[in-house]
Amino acid sequence: MDFFYFPSDKSELIIPILTLFLFIGLAFVAVYFMVRRSKKEEERFEEDYKERIEEVEKELKE
Repeated sequence: MDFFYFPSDKSELIIPILTLFLFIGLAFVAVYFMVRRSKKEEERFEEDYKERIEEVEKELKE
């Protein structure tokens, strides 16, 4: 049983290559949305705990 299949007609490779690019594109989109969501959560965290962050920074300076 052959593990790799290399067709003699290279046009058979079009569909697997398009599928590969589709999944790579979807992975980039997923990462983009995760980064965007993470930035929003970071901003919300900083707003909610702004006073506590300032207190800790003061303590570290002393």
